Amino acid sequence: MEYLKRIADEQLALRLDAFGAVQIKGPKWCGKTTTAEQQAKSIIKLQDPDNRAGYLATARTKPSILLKGDTPRLIDEWQDAPVLWDAVRNAVDERHQTGQFILTGSTVIDDGKNKDEGNRRMHTGTGRISPMTMYPMSLYESRESNGEISLQTLFGNKGFDIDGITSPLSVEELIFAACRGGWPASLNAKSDKAKLFIAKDYLNVICDEDISRVDDVKRSPALARLILRSYARNLCTLTQKTKMLADVSVEMETASMTTFDDYVGALEKLFVLEDIEAWCPAIRSATAIKSGKKRCFVDPSIAVAAMGASPASLELDLRTFGFIFECMCIRDLKVYSQSLGGKVSYYRDRYGLESDIVLHLDDGRYALIECKLGSRDIEDGAKHLLEIQRLIQQKNETEKQAPLREPDLLIVITGGEFAYAREDGVKVIPLGCLKD
Repeated sequence: MEYLKRIADEQLALRLDAFGAVQIKGPKWCGKTTTAEQQAKSIIKLQDPDNRAGYLATARTKPSILLKGDTPRLIDEWQDAPVLWDAVRNAVDERHQTGQFILTGSTVIDDGKNKDEGNRRMHTGTGRISPMTMYPMSLYESRESNGEISLQTLFGNKGFDIDGITSPLSVEELIFAACRGGWPASLNAKSDKAKLFIAKDYLNVICDEDISRVDDVKRSPALARLILRSYARNLCTLTQKTKMLADVSVEMETASMTTFDDYVGALEKLFVLEDIEAWCPAIRSATAIKSGKKRCFVDPSIAVAAMGASPASLELDLRTFGFIFECMCIRDLKVYSQSLGGKVSYYRDRYGLESDIVLHLDDGRYALIECKLGSRDIEDGAKHLLEIQRLIQQKNETEKQAPLREPDLLIVITGGEFAYAREDGVKVIPLGCLKD
C-alpha cells in the first residue's frame, strides 16, 4: 500500500531534530502511527494483543526496558501505560540527544483524575517532549485538491497571481469528499459505498466503546449519539449548550447539563469535537462581539454520519452542506497552516458582521476568511471581510497609540471552479486549489 505524503511529515522531522522526543496526538484512524513509522527505526505497539500483557507488566516493573531499541523509537498508544511518559522524559535527560522517541496516542490523559501514581504522568515533559497534532487528511493530502495555490505563498507574496487557476472538484465531488472524510483507510476501499462506511463505523466505535474507555467511566452509547447528532445539527454555529441539551432532552429526558458536559469532555479527549474560539479585537464595544465557541468536529464526515446524511441527501440540501463545507475548510486550513504555526478562530458580532475563519500565524500575520459554497454568496462574504478591515483601519486612526494589525489577506473560499483576485483585494479561492 502506497504511503501518501502528509504535511505532518516535515513537522515531525523538524521536531525530532530539535527535541529528544515528539508526541503525536489526534483522532484515531487519522494516520498518526503510519506517519510515525516512516521515520522510526524501532517500534513497540502497546495494543499488540500478542505482547500487550508483557509490555504492561514491564511498564509497571521497569519501564526503561521498553525504551531500548534503535532511535527514533516509536511507542504507539503510549497512554495505555502513562508511566512511559516519565520514563521517556528521564531517558531524554540522560542521553542528551535529540530524536530519541516518538509517542503516539488517540486520547488525552487527565492526570488530575488519576490517583494511581503508576498510571499517571508526574511531569509535563516541557522542553523534552514536543507535542504536535495530526488531523485527518486534507484534500491536498488525499490528492483531490490540485494544490496550485499555496497558503505559504499567499502570505509571503501578496502579488501572487491566482487569476485563471481552476479547481478539479465539482460540488458533487466536494460533497462526497466531506461525507467520506479524511480517513486514510477510506482511500483504499474499493467501492464508494465502502469509502462512506468508514466514517459511519468510526461513529459507532466512538459511541459504543471509546467514550467509556477513554477514562473508564461507563457512558450510554445512545446518549453519546444524541449529543453528537445535536452537535452536527448545530455545526459551525454559536448555539449555546442549553439549546443543544434541550434538543437531546426531547428523546432522553434524564439528561442534565452536568452529564452533557461530561460527554462533551470525553469526546474532546477523543479528538472528535474541537470547538473554535472567538477572536475579539477591540474594534467594537466588548458587549457587541460574540465570544461563545463555534461548534465543530475534527472532520466533517463525523457530522455527516451523526446526522444520518448521505451524498444524495446533501445534494438536495445545499444549505446544510454549506455548514459541512465550512467544517471541511477549517480542517484543511488547520493542516495547511501547521508549518506556519497556524491557529484558527472566528469573528462575529451582534450586528451580523462575521468572518467564518480567522487564520492566525505565529509571527502575527493573519487572514480573514469567509466560506461560501456558491458564487451567489461571494459578494456578501467579501463585504463582511472588507467591513472588518475598515473597522480596524478606523480604530487605528482614532487610537494611534496601540494600533491593531490590519489583515494580511482577505479570502473567500468557495466550492466553485475559478480562482481570482477582486479589484477590492479580496481573493476568491476554490477549496480544491489550496495546499500548505
